[in-house]
Amino acid sequence: MNTVTKYFAAVILVSTIAGCQTAYYGTMEKFGVHKRDILVDRIEEARDDQEATKEQFQSALEHFSAVTNFNGGELEQYYKKLNTELERSEARANDVHESIKAVEDVAEALFKEWELELESYTSDSLRRQSSQQLTDTRVRYGKLIRAMRKAELKIEPVLVPFRDQVLFLKHNLNAQAIASLQNQLVTIESDVTVLVKEMETSINEANAFIGSLK
Repeated sequence: MNTVTKYFAAVILVSTIAGCQTAYYGTMEKFGVHKRDILVDRIEEARDDQEATKEQFQSALEHFSAVTNFNGGELEQYYKKLNTELERSEARANDVHESIKAVEDVAEALFKEWELELESYTSDSLRRQSSQQLTDTRVRYGKLIRAMRKAELKIEPVLVPFRDQVLFLKHNLNAQAIASLQNQLVTIESDVTVLVKEMETSINEANAFIGSLK
């Protein structure tokens, strides 16, 4: 496939996805579910995904710490447990990424619709009030989405050394692998602490934003 063909294929794909989203919102409107309601639902889902991710990474850290205290037994079993924790952590990371994207999508659609509907007012006073509400909501939303993205950015710094250590352990089921894990533990503990803190900040921002809309 040449560059031009790839470009047009990408444009068609994006247009199709956008069209599907528009159709989805339109269908939901017919059933009395407005973009505002969908935004609240998606923020709640993103918040819950972040809570689950926070707990998963804490669990992964506990398993990581347990392996560093290994003093005999079947080391391969520890590798399997760590690998399972890594896979679960990566799945949670993907959930967070997708749920934030879903929030951004409906928020963009909501704000666009809200701005267009300002022109429908015949009352200047009501138009000004609605315009101010839109501005205030955008400001609160901006604070929320920045917190969500900031928390998301703290995930990969934990996953990178975690992946390395699990891979190293896979091929070195011996004391050398345990020593490597022990050397990395402090860094991973620190990164998980930062991640948990940012996740909690994001979760609090989500709760505050949801409260402001209800």
